[in-house]
Amino acid sequence: MVAQAVTGTPGHINSLAMAAGVILDEHPISSLEPGDVLITNDPYRTAGQLLDVTVLVPAWRADRVVGFFGSTIHHTDVGGYGIGAGARDVFEEGLWIPVTKLMTRGQRNDDVWKFILCNVREPEHMTGDLYAQMASGEIGAQRLSQLCDRHGLDDIEALSDEIVGRSEAATRRAIGELPGGRYEAESVLDLADGSEIVIHVTVEIDPSAGSIVVDYAGSSPPSPYGINVVRNYTHAYTTFTIRSLLNPEVPNNAGSLAPIEIRVPDHSVVNARNPAPCTARHVVGMFVPMPLLQALAKVLPRNVMAEGSAAVWTMQVSGTRADGRPFITSMFNYAGGMGARAEKPGLSATAYPTGVAAVPVEVVESTAPLRFLCKELRAGSAGAGTQPGGLGQVIEFTVDNGRSWTLNAVTSRLQHPPAGVFQGSPGAPGRFTINGEAVRTQRRMELTSGALVRLELPGGGGYGPPRDAVA
Repeated sequence: MVAQAVTGTPGHINSLAMAAGVILDEHPISSLEPGDVLITNDPYRTAGQLLDVTVLVPAWRADRVVGFFGSTIHHTDVGGYGIGAGARDVFEEGLWIPVTKLMTRGQRNDDVWKFILCNVREPEHMTGDLYAQMASGEIGAQRLSQLCDRHGLDDIEALSDEIVGRSEAATRRAIGELPGGRYEAESVLDLADGSEIVIHVTVEIDPSAGSIVVDYAGSSPPSPYGINVVRNYTHAYTTFTIRSLLNPEVPNNAGSLAPIEIRVPDHSVVNARNPAPCTARHVVGMFVPMPLLQALAKVLPRNVMAEGSAAVWTMQVSGTRADGRPFITSMFNYAGGMGARAEKPGLSATAYPTGVAAVPVEVVESTAPLRFLCKELRAGSAGAGTQPGGLGQVIEFTVDNGRSWTLNAVTSRLQHPPAGVFQGSPGAPGRFTINGEAVRTQRRMELTSGALVRLELPGGGGYGPPRDAVA
């Protein structure tokens, strides 16, 4: 990876960087022709869930491939169980697209398209999104060629080597300024059904080599729910966390990631293997930075933040409209409060460590028969501290068109709240109710018309002792 979009999430960007090599192992450059486009959603070799589809577009120049533009995006539906955590294995979760050609010499690979579109609930949405991915890759390839024309380059091999080499050197220098040693931490994540996931992390810093090793030995075994995390995704959020504290000004590429090594136990929730279910892998994957922040607080106390809500809460709603037409919509971006920082409060209703933002409720209501009754900041949910944590939010919605509907919900931190740091207080835990009753399941729920869903997202932990305690 030479360069990345600044708008992507770590789980997509860094996973894609690792997946590109796997894709090209199956379809090497020598086998490609102009107009070919590669596709896969193999969860164990890309971004960890079937809904994340990766498209790789070769960039040609003078009849030679000089690079690739790739994108991984979360599609609304790939058939199967949906975005929830209730599937028993990956085969229940949806359509698995092996590494294959989506386009061949500029023409649709018809059999591949038929297999994909016959297995999704809204084929027109899938078609449009796939064309958008291909178009973005093609535009990137055109602009790369223009860049080469402008500077008289045949390719960007030398330029890429320079960028990657400088980035690696800068990252190793930054690590070289840290105190060497071994640092450990552990965090507990609880789910709606009362089960718990432990993430244990050990960080070993070697300043002389300019390297960091992060080991997840001691973490929980695989979960029966679809929250298992593939190695690529664990690596993505580990490297993101370290680099955001260490040297965020250095571009994110293969060089800046190289000095960071991760080790994941074979039989663990952070190293999912086929056929472990993993559609809701973000629940654990986005929680991975929390114990890592605790461990690094001993090394970079002014750079870390307190724990935050971590994983966004996911709601997938499906059913039929009043006229009988089916609908399905995913709302996977409801964020709680971020943890406080050394000199600033935590941000309210803001996702970390991902970077997604919520779609306005007006847009959701215009595309599906949902009705929102409330969306507001959750008063009193922030952890106290010298700097307080961010507020969570409260959301209420229903489907009240006279027809039953289905809810796939993935929530977390309902018992164990986001912890404060350096004597800061924890934020408030989350609360998830339907018609006023607490939900105690991770599986898909069948609801009647008018059932009221209420989400109270956790608040972020505080940084430092509360001001009254300091006084």
